Amino acid sequence: MNIPTMAQMAAKGETPDILFWVGCAGSFDERAQKITRDICKILQHVGINFAILGTEESCTGDPAKRAGNEFLFQMQAMTAIQVLNGYEIKKIVTGCPHCFNTIKNEYPNLGGNYEVIHHSQLIQQLIDEGKLKAEGGESFKGKKITFHDPCYLGRANGVYEAPRKALEILDAELVEMKRCKSNGLCCGAGGGQMFKEPEKGTKDINIERIDEALALQPNIVASSCPFCMTMLSDGIKNFNKEGEVKVLDIAEITVRANGL
Repeated sequence: MNIPTMAQMAAKGETPDILFWVGCAGSFDERAQKITRDICKILQHVGINFAILGTEESCTGDPAKRAGNEFLFQMQAMTAIQVLNGYEIKKIVTGCPHCFNTIKNEYPNLGGNYEVIHHSQLIQQLIDEGKLKAEGGESFKGKKITFHDPCYLGRANGVYEAPRKALEILDAELVEMKRCKSNGLCCGAGGGQMFKEPEKGTKDINIERIDEALALQPNIVASSCPFCMTMLSDGIKNFNKEGEVKVLDIAEITVRANGL
């Protein structure tokens, strides 16, 4: 995929309509890299002029802040803001709710003011504009899909309908878990927990969550967060259901449905 960096565009005197903030998981995690590629396929398919920072992109500082290291967070945040402001970035789309929440809600206090949208919101917008129609691709007819709400997308920012919009246009059955939307259950990776072993208890939270999902007998557990993707996938493996139940991101489902 030929995706320009901000440095390359700046060298030509060009400015993209939107910056795609890839994120640490989207850059380095093999599973999340597939989601990154699919977000880029969607952006290219609809003709959005976009760029990435490439090697100039650094961590937003979210994990450090959630783990309690405010000093490290501010160092990382200020580094990112300096780069973004240097390119006079106005609009950002993210592939991760953690990046989305941090850049949208915490960067303004440090001098970073941007319009920030999550990729599920972009997909909803493109569906509303008729640019994505779930035609000509993989059929989801007869499939049962349940959506897991990422905490930093849902409860932290009130984004519930955007990811569901991508599922509602499919010829599939959308079923909700008992704990969903504002009452959703965390996958267990938020608050810096992604990077440490869980505390002792009777049951890991991601196992609890997948247990709830599997009770609906779905073909697909959908989400829109790379951290959730890891935790949910591990839960599926715990029950030896990899061959029966797929964990897919909203972007991956959109790409398949549109045959991109």
